[in-house]
Amino acid sequence: MPVSRRLFLALPLAAGGLAHRAAAAAGGDPAVATVSQFYAGLLAVMKAAKTLSFDQRFARLSPLIQHAFDLGLMTRIAVGPTWPRLTPDQQQRITQAFIRFTVSEYAGRFDGYSGEHFVVEPAAQPNPAGVIVQSRLVKSDGDSVTLNYLLHHTASGEWQIIDVYLKGTISELATRRSEFSGVLQQSGPDGLVQVLDQRSASLRTG
Repeated sequence: MPVSRRLFLALPLAAGGLAHRAAAAAGGDPAVATVSQFYAGLLAVMKAAKTLSFDQRFARLSPLIQHAFDLGLMTRIAVGPTWPRLTPDQQQRITQAFIRFTVSEYAGRFDGYSGEHFVVEPAAQPNPAGVIVQSRLVKSDGDSVTLNYLLHHTASGEWQIIDVYLKGTISELATRRSEFSGVLQQSGPDGLVQVLDQRSASLRTG
């Protein structure tokens, strides 16, 4: 069984799947809308990036990313079996460090615009953990990069992203879990917070 499927198989699925099918039957796909709205905001920041500092890009992207992504759940999955053994304070600090790092990655990675655009497939595909929304980042020279998103249906009734598949198949969250496991074994929860904050600071300074 693929790593990504093992990571998410335990998530509650039935209610999300029913809601998705009902929305699709009504002529709209809310999971696709989540990704499309995220891309619209990201593209706006990219187009203005040369006039914005890193901190300004961070400030604009933070609410956008926290709305589109379920960063709390992503943190718990990335930490893995160690999570229930952490204190509430440790869980909170790791979650906040993970959020800062995630937003910093986007603020650092999307720091300009050269005619790129995003293409989102109009219908999400069923997945054991929710749905997959397929998309592509198309560069100005016509080359494209596949970016697929795994979304789940939250208790509040929204579709939020819980994983990104780079090149269509490489689970970003599975990579994080492997990295975090090593840091937690060697340095504990405080060490993980320190590593994430160091990476965020590195992205900020370029």
